Amino acid sequence: MNLYEYQAKDLFKKFAIPIPSGKHAAAESDLESDTFPVVVKAQVLTGGRGKAGGIKFANNPEELRTRGKEILAMSIKGLKVRSLLLEEKLDISKEYYLSVTLDRSSRRPIIIASTSGGVEIEDVPDSKIVKYWIDPTIGYSPFIGREVAFKLGLAPEESKQFQDILSKIYALYEGYDCELVEINPLTVLKNGRMIAGDAKVVVDSDSLFRHKDLSENPAERTELEELAFKRGYALVELGGDIGVIANGAGLTMATLDGLTLMGLKPKNFLDLGGSDDVEKVVGAFQILNEAKIRGILINIFGGVTHCDTVANGIAEAKKRVGIHVPIVVRLSGVNEDLGRKILKDNGIEAYSDMMDAIKETVKVVK
Repeated sequence: MNLYEYQAKDLFKKFAIPIPSGKHAAAESDLESDTFPVVVKAQVLTGGRGKAGGIKFANNPEELRTRGKEILAMSIKGLKVRSLLLEEKLDISKEYYLSVTLDRSSRRPIIIASTSGGVEIEDVPDSKIVKYWIDPTIGYSPFIGREVAFKLGLAPEESKQFQDILSKIYALYEGYDCELVEINPLTVLKNGRMIAGDAKVVVDSDSLFRHKDLSENPAERTELEELAFKRGYALVELGGDIGVIANGAGLTMATLDGLTLMGLKPKNFLDLGGSDDVEKVVGAFQILNEAKIRGILINIFGGVTHCDTVANGIAEAKKRVGIHVPIVVRLSGVNEDLGRKILKDNGIEAYSDMMDAIKETVKVVK
């Protein structure tokens, strides 16, 4: 689960990680500050807030109300801005990058640090990045902080503060079952103080039962994702216009890759799962009918989900949902011959090969 910046910084406070003074503004009535200038930050679970106009500065109460109302009226990458973080404006001298995350390939926590902060870490050359893998059976020790700081070439006073912050974000990473704790930028102010200018925390959703002070953020989902979630479907909205229904996350991702390879842009990732239920299939079409799409590609490998069940679901959806875009189907697996016959009787040709179905999708939408 992704946390909003204000939630992440609340956790930073618990672990005594230095952050700017500020407050969470959940509504227009909260647009007040005792000190100026302030930074007005949109609270959305996506990157690129600054470029989208979601971070503004205010020098007095009138500007604060104006800038706050402007940002609260925004949507950034399809996500409605529901609240703001108001913080003191920092007098920054330097910007570093620091994070602790899980390296899945080595199955160990990894510290990533750089003297090039304030930009995406993916854009920083490897020569300017320090990485340190931690043995989980031993855990974090002070010498790790000293080594990372030494490799970064930090001055003694900065090194001392850096080591303190690193030990605390690792404690947060472990204590809250995090997948990521990131500070970007980790700022050095002109008075020499080191402070977390931003905060990103991702917590393993399966661990929330252990962290009663956290709850799921429904606003991290788009309206269509929220509709799907309430109806029991796994759906992620993407930026394209081809609706995708498949069963199993691996097969769904392969379908998205195939569409992209052929020059089409998928609208969504909808995993039908292993349910052998006609109504489950009809419900998936009802959700996609709420989206702006040019066509629907269905990719089913029948195992637990039988192909004839999916075929009957598609036929029912045609009758009941009122679908006005082309439908292309790939069926393979249990009862595939029966499933293809059912679809053929309803005017839909089914393919046995995924790429053949994708190529047909290209034809019907282009």
